[in-house]
Amino acid sequence: MRTATITRATSETDIAVTVNLDGSGQYDVETGIGFFDHMLEQLARHSLIDLSVRTKGDLHIDQHHTVEDTGIAIGQAIAQALGDKRGIRRYGDALSPMDETLTRVALDISGRPWLVWNTEFTQKRLGEMDTEMFKHWFHSFAQAAGITLHVETLHGENNHHIAESAFKGLARALRQAVEIDPRKADTIPSTKGML
Repeated sequence: MRTATITRATSETDIAVTVNLDGSGQYDVETGIGFFDHMLEQLARHSLIDLSVRTKGDLHIDQHHTVEDTGIAIGQAIAQALGDKRGIRRYGDALSPMDETLTRVALDISGRPWLVWNTEFTQKRLGEMDTEMFKHWFHSFAQAAGITLHVETLHGENNHHIAESAFKGLARALRQAVEIDPRKADTIPSTKGML
């Protein structure tokens, strides 16, 4: 089983994350930010990665530490569950439509973290979540997971749809990339012999 549990306790947050890469998309998420919970639930459901998240953060200050540290913990858990990455497909991509919105996500589980983000919001908040924190979450996640990640909203108007299509696109691309390729299940998907 490709599973991992990460705990992260700082003076700003206290987080426990568990992932199962070979799950069925079950989730149990509680961060204290309702819209953020909704996005992480979409990530689990559409990636088929079972995800448990318990975050207690300093929300009396703002959302920054809660969102950032949750992204780090989920990224670390996925990286740990992948182990040496033997047999994975490595690459994933998705076009994620949601009504008038279309987002393209492509990723490489390369060990070289990078985020290219071409997504904009016209509202400062969705529910109680600051929209500027979406880019920060994707960045923190990509860095901690060791993923090269490109997210681009090709068109969209509704801010809820834009955010949700980005998370669903990530989920579907991640699902592809972490899957075991039956033709290469015993090898590392790199000519270098490691990722």
